[in-house]
Amino acid sequence: MKVPIDVEDDKVRPGGEAQPVAENAPAAEPEELGEDEERARVEAAIRAGEQAAEDELKADADKIRVERDELQKQLDDVADEIAAAKQQAADSADRLVRLQADWDNYRRRTAQERLAERERAAEKLVFNLLPILDDMERACEHAAQNNAEDAGVMQFVAGVEAIHEKMYSILAKEGVEVIDPVGEPFDPLVHQAVGRVEDGGSFDETVAQVYQRGYRMGEKVIRSAMVTVTFGGPKRPSAEADAAPDQGDAASEDGE
Repeated sequence: MKVPIDVEDDKVRPGGEAQPVAENAPAAEPEELGEDEERARVEAAIRAGEQAAEDELKADADKIRVERDELQKQLDDVADEIAAAKQQAADSADRLVRLQADWDNYRRRTAQERLAERERAAEKLVFNLLPILDDMERACEHAAQNNAEDAGVMQFVAGVEAIHEKMYSILAKEGVEVIDPVGEPFDPLVHQAVGRVEDGGSFDETVAQVYQRGYRMGEKVIRSAMVTVTFGGPKRPSAEADAAPDQGDAASEDGE
């Protein structure tokens, strides 16, 4: 039968009783380990340290990988935002160019419309004034024919003619030109024939007399001249026919 031994702070006395340990008693020497066991413990400690370091590095790598993925996602989002902003800027630039072109076209169109309206208004005003000019011309002509010896009447006629010329000068500043084609070839685009006169001494279809003057404003004829046209005379030579005799005369002069 084994006797229990109390090992706390006391030495075992013979007979199973613990003896008090002296205060200055030397400590028990550690048990010496074998060389293989010591090497095994060292290797186990190294492996444990390496494993702990590997686990720590793995944890850090996983953390860094997560941070990298998060940063890459943020970078991709920023890249998408930059691409969208560039596309929006390009679209805005295109819209600006189109708007600028539309605005330029609108300004040119409105300027042309205003100019056309102003020209139409001026043309209408001039057209309404033409009968007054015609009446002044006929009145002066009639007074001069029937009262040539009356100094007072002729003085009045001179005053009316001066007013008439002043009105012409004002209209001329607005681009109005008088069409008075006496002796010129008849042009149906500019002249209005109201009668025919036989005249063998003039070229055929020549304006013989102007009953009413025509007027041109810019490039537009606002009123055709009312004229009489000759017939029965020789045909008017063309430009080529006029040039040919000159060349023949020059050749004859060289021959002489």
